[in-house]
Amino acid sequence: MSQHRVIVRPLSIGGHVKIEIVAPHTFRLRYSPGVNFTEPSLIRYGIIRGEWPNTPFELHEAGSELTIVTTDATLAVNLLDGGVTLRNAAHERLTTSAKAPYCSPSDGFGADFAIEDDEKFYGLGDVTRDRLQMRGLRAEIWVRNVRSYVPNPFLMSDRGWGLFVNSTWRHVIDIASETLPQVDGKSVLHFGGRQGDLDFYLFAGENLPALLDRYTTLAGKPALLPKWAYGLTFVCNQQANAREMIDDCLSFRRAGIPCDTIGLEPGWMEKYYDYSTKKKWHPERFYIPPWIENGADGVPSPDTFISAARRLGFKLSLWLCSDYDLLYEEERRVAAETVAVPEIAAPPHPDDFERDDHFGHGPLRQDTLTDPEEGWFEHLKKFVDQGACAFKMDGANQVNEHPDRKWGYGLPRGPMDDDEMHNLYPILLNKQMSTGFSEHTGRRSMIYSSGGYVGIQQFAATWAGDTGGGQKPLVSLLNHGLSGHSNTSCDMNCYSATAIHFGFTMPWPQVCSWAYWRHPWLLGTELEAVFKFYARLRYRLMPYIYSMAHVANQTGMPIMRAIPLAFPEQPGGDEMMDHYMLGDAFLTAAFTNRLHVPAGEWVDFWTGEVITGPCEIDTPPPAYAGGPLLVRAGSIVPLGPLMNFTGEKPVDVIDLHIFGGSQGEFILWEDDGETLSYREGITARTKIAFSAASDAIDVTIGQPEADYDGVPRNRTYRVKIHAPKKPSTVTVNGNAAVDWAWHAPGEAWIEQAG
Repeated sequence: MSQHRVIVRPLSIGGHVKIEIVAPHTFRLRYSPGVNFTEPSLIRYGIIRGEWPNTPFELHEAGSELTIVTTDATLAVNLLDGGVTLRNAAHERLTTSAKAPYCSPSDGFGADFAIEDDEKFYGLGDVTRDRLQMRGLRAEIWVRNVRSYVPNPFLMSDRGWGLFVNSTWRHVIDIASETLPQVDGKSVLHFGGRQGDLDFYLFAGENLPALLDRYTTLAGKPALLPKWAYGLTFVCNQQANAREMIDDCLSFRRAGIPCDTIGLEPGWMEKYYDYSTKKKWHPERFYIPPWIENGADGVPSPDTFISAARRLGFKLSLWLCSDYDLLYEEERRVAAETVAVPEIAAPPHPDDFERDDHFGHGPLRQDTLTDPEEGWFEHLKKFVDQGACAFKMDGANQVNEHPDRKWGYGLPRGPMDDDEMHNLYPILLNKQMSTGFSEHTGRRSMIYSSGGYVGIQQFAATWAGDTGGGQKPLVSLLNHGLSGHSNTSCDMNCYSATAIHFGFTMPWPQVCSWAYWRHPWLLGTELEAVFKFYARLRYRLMPYIYSMAHVANQTGMPIMRAIPLAFPEQPGGDEMMDHYMLGDAFLTAAFTNRLHVPAGEWVDFWTGEVITGPCEIDTPPPAYAGGPLLVRAGSIVPLGPLMNFTGEKPVDVIDLHIFGGSQGEFILWEDDGETLSYREGITARTKIAFSAASDAIDVTIGQPEADYDGVPRNRTYRVKIHAPKKPSTVTVNGNAAVDWAWHAPGEAWIEQAG
């Protein structure tokens, strides 16, 4: 078995191919018209992984064919024209080139793969909100406001292979659209662009979850947000001042509606939509006296409105926009990891520099916005020191084109044109926001952005931009999940019960009252009650939701799962764009009461009714709810105590709800909720299982694996059993259960959870 994982060979048609055995199931292929291969920006700036351990493989060369065999896959490369064939461990062909790949300064780059007539494809991030299955789509991989906030050149096939195009240049991915001709009678998947190099990865995997795991091993696993970030975020009306913000905080507490984060829109700044690094608090609306502005010894002053909100259990979020040149900071970081930092020349001031009249603030010289010697996050540290815990990254100007901008002007590496920087910019912005916050505080960041690109999942949460909280944002969230991104949300539409249902059954819920009045207590009596019910239920479900966030961080399997990902055999799953799984246990739908139930037994979370799938049913929710919610039989769902905000009280009592089935298990993940120590495995993982035989149920609650400072030591577990028949005996770890209850089928019980 060979150990050297990089192979370079000349091609008979000219140029060279460079093959990297990334892992037993993953190969990287690069083509060059010459002999030099320049590392692209996604690797240079640490967005995708560049270093890998050696992978054992067998190398065979016979005539014009080079074959690489690993334990999981086989890659064959034709050294005449560079065409490739990927096979799985059983030597079944997964995909093969339809014609020769190409890469040249005059023609750009491109590759074509033959695909089967019934082959399906998923991924591409937020390039469309009209479909989940991408076959037939021609997608331009280019960040665009509203139309394509977070494109991602990653695709998965239901035949067990995946593709990632390693490029930030504008390019297209065409999956057998009507405009793409067949090759030798076969449909074709084509990708290519007019600029840049041909650089792509091929993955082999037995199913979509395996492919997501392998892709996110390359592009980063979804970050684990601070625990409070999975609670409710409320963004104040843009006209709010400090007193009105505090009044909103008080209103949540007085109404008994849990909420963790209070957000301010651009009016918090002295200069509306201030892109500069000189921004200040608005002197009238958010006045902080200079003698208390910075606090003492790194501790925020207790006398500010920020600290007042904090004492009520709120974290402060600030809106931001950016047009800053981020390349200087990235190059500093690259240089710091290699040799001494190079001298960075200040950008010149030519007359033809781009002007910007965005939002009517007048023409700006873009070069005057950037200090090449100071990173973008540097000016935000003072606001963090005052108590800001989260930042909302507006689409402006990270999603806008800058066709005449020269990024990094004066850098030794040379400036970057916007054709290459445009897709790269939003991911660098979110990377610098996330790493800057964590380096400054030692805590996890909560950066939520409308724009992004490859790797966004490891740095930031996203919301679906200024597009509301309806069905199209729902599809966007599902496509994000099919592309390795888990921490997604959209602006909750609070004006119907079904929209509130959707808003609280997504990975993280948020209400934006930017120019509106979406305060729960202004919705009317009935909708306020629905909102309050869901908010309280959400916080009781936090042990479950946070555990699912850990699963996403470990495997790439998102919290919110499209039906083709969760149930690939479900007939019509591609069209079920209003259905999804929330973690392992819950099946739900939004904006419909017509539910397509997959095979197996399910329990109606609202009524306790047992439903056997596959079937199609009408499930009108009870008056206090807004949509269907089923639980898969065999699930264990932990419910914690009701809180007004995350961490208000210890989670010393957990109700374990067991939903039918003969057996099941759940891993309860816990950590300190704030620091980065989870990355080193400093967590508590408690395995909970049950088995049911005859009329007896045995529950096993293990000891926490691993540990962290603050792990609960004297916790009470109360067992709640949802089963057709009341068990005669219930044991916990072999002893008769002291605290348990039985809920018969059809018995409404959920009001106890709220």
